[in-house]
Amino acid sequence: MKFSALLILYILISTSLNAQIIPSNKVLPPGNLKKHLTKQVQKDLKGADATELAQYFRNKFSERFFYDYQTFYDRLQHYNSIYKNQESHKEKALDHIGKYKDSTQWVLPFNYQNGEPVNAYALRHLARQHKMVDIALYYFNGTKDPELIRYFETQMRSLNAALHADKYEKIEDGNGVYEAFRSGYRILNWLWIHNMFLNEPDYSDEDQLVTIATLLQHGQHLYERNDSFNSGNHQTRGVSALAMLAILFRDFEGTDLWLERAMRRLGEHLDKEINDDGFQFERSVHYHMSDINNYYYVYQLAKLNGIEIDEAWEDKLRGLFTTLVKIAYPDRSAPVLQDDTEIPWGEKNDISGAMTLGYLLFEDPEFGYFATDKVDDRVYWFLSNDQIKLLENIDQQRPTYGSLSFDDTGYYIMREGWNPDDKMMIISAGLDDKKPDHQHGDMLGIQAIANGHAILPNYQVRYSLKDFGFFKNSMVKNVALVDDQLQGKQYTSNQGGSGFGKFKELPNPEVLTWNVNDNFDLFVGRHDGFSNVGVNYTRQVIFVKDDFWIVKDEFQSDGKHDYKQVWQGHYTHENGSDLLRATAADGAGHDILQLIKTDSVFSDGTRGKQWSVVSKKEQNNFSFLTVIYPYKGYSNRLDETTNAMNIGKWGINTSEWRMTGENATNVSHENESYFFGVTRLDREIQTIEFSEESDIYFKEKMDQFEFQNIGSRKSIINIKQSGNKVAKELQPGEAWSLSLRSKQ
Repeated sequence: MKFSALLILYILISTSLNAQIIPSNKVLPPGNLKKHLTKQVQKDLKGADATELAQYFRNKFSERFFYDYQTFYDRLQHYNSIYKNQESHKEKALDHIGKYKDSTQWVLPFNYQNGEPVNAYALRHLARQHKMVDIALYYFNGTKDPELIRYFETQMRSLNAALHADKYEKIEDGNGVYEAFRSGYRILNWLWIHNMFLNEPDYSDEDQLVTIATLLQHGQHLYERNDSFNSGNHQTRGVSALAMLAILFRDFEGTDLWLERAMRRLGEHLDKEINDDGFQFERSVHYHMSDINNYYYVYQLAKLNGIEIDEAWEDKLRGLFTTLVKIAYPDRSAPVLQDDTEIPWGEKNDISGAMTLGYLLFEDPEFGYFATDKVDDRVYWFLSNDQIKLLENIDQQRPTYGSLSFDDTGYYIMREGWNPDDKMMIISAGLDDKKPDHQHGDMLGIQAIANGHAILPNYQVRYSLKDFGFFKNSMVKNVALVDDQLQGKQYTSNQGGSGFGKFKELPNPEVLTWNVNDNFDLFVGRHDGFSNVGVNYTRQVIFVKDDFWIVKDEFQSDGKHDYKQVWQGHYTHENGSDLLRATAADGAGHDILQLIKTDSVFSDGTRGKQWSVVSKKEQNNFSFLTVIYPYKGYSNRLDETTNAMNIGKWGINTSEWRMTGENATNVSHENESYFFGVTRLDREIQTIEFSEESDIYFKEKMDQFEFQNIGSRKSIINIKQSGNKVAKELQPGEAWSLSLRSKQ
């Protein structure tokens, strides 16, 4: 992306032909730092000793960092009063100190202090240094034991020693401690700690300069190894940290090049990895919000330091927050999508922290609708003082988005409205072709909320859990399956064995139609996930506004197979496989009703989660035709005690039109009908014929007929009345309206 003239001028002025490049394979001794300063700074600091040099950088940090370190104690008091997590910081700090020596190893194999082996997953988190922040906060909230500062410095120096001795995990082995993602997080955490400790006498001038020298080595290492674009959030995290270092330490030669490269890489990631529809390309809420943070740190720091950001860059960042608004549930949470990992087994995502951050950046009251009076506790330390004051009075405006689609990412949202009890469904029908690593086996899967409950949930995961691969696949999704096939095939752990894994094979989706109108929302799609066993599969989802959903799963094959639907939730099925029921603690619930007879149902579960599998066995061709009916209160349920069951105000097979077609079915109310599997409709002197079995929405008013193809194939409609004929071909989703005297 283009940069401002101010930034380009800054780069040209600050680059020197006599620059001494900061080394990436060793950490400079504090006494050598002055040689790598720009000419002007060297001139300004001529004759300065280590004490004066440390004071110079304290002054610069006071000017350049997200907040002035001299206000830290006021901040800490405010932070503790809001988050009240002193015990949590203490627990995590003691956990880290109990596991690792201050001068720890950085290459496997080695053991915790209790003698148990450190695994790859733990090493990666050691490399990120997350819990070192807890140690710093434990220092301030405790007795200010100087040994905790020593622990921080010694552990940092142990990594430097490992670098010099070439005894650290390399990137090519999969667990590299200098890999961009881990190095980037470590830089962020160490900058945070460095700024907190600057007030402390026990954080000596030499300690400060060693930290700066270490960060500079990290910066040069990231600069040299990110000279080209690499897809994924790992590089984004790394170059975000590189940009921060370049802004904060622009006194050193070569950091202008760091900033130029970092901003170019970040611009490429915004261009290539934020889809045109505004969703982060990995299709996960977790990674979407993680990318927001990556860009936020740089955007915020650049603004504070008077460095202009390209307008397109800013628009993309704002769009990331708008996307979260569009996918949000009516209760202001968000659905669980792909590798969301914050709260294992959680059925919703808390987006309030991210949206609060969005409000602070753009002061958009629509973002404020989801905001609270606090951001995520980590982000708090990267806000300005003015932003913290802004949290005291947040403007809120309820969104007005209705049903909508993310066509590039492949998410389709059917929404009733924004009242807390309103209904919403999200359909997953996308697959990133570059990096599907975080994709789950949920192609054409659905999630829904009604009456404040996630009635068709998906579940968050955790990489380190042994059943992560299971929770990533189809048995814990609301999908259709064939035989014992799952959508995700050939699951493998990643290089390094840290727990994260991916599927080598996933279904390829094709969306046949997406249509939103006043009467219903329609999604029709298919995927090739069962082509290996010779089965063609399509799914139709219809939201009958604003009452219920109809889901049709159609299978076609030359051979016989067992066809299945998987429904997440705690269901009872005392009425057989054709009626499943789940009831929440407040009496709200939902029924899953089969309009075409099925064979069997069984329930299973793990980790406190349950699901039911409805089956039709030994079939060549078969279609599940399923109603998902949310209700509030016992008297509003589907009445299983009657032979003539209604779906609220809608009747089943009550249309006055006589239907022809194997398993032909209709759902009707007054002058509206949804017909499924019909080849012909007859009434008095009128006949409507279809070129093949069709799914049709039909509405009649006076002499006006309205048709819409709600199926997966084109249909030619022939209407005959009193010797007159009229015909029309309708593609999936296409509508047709005509005037015709309905009766004589």
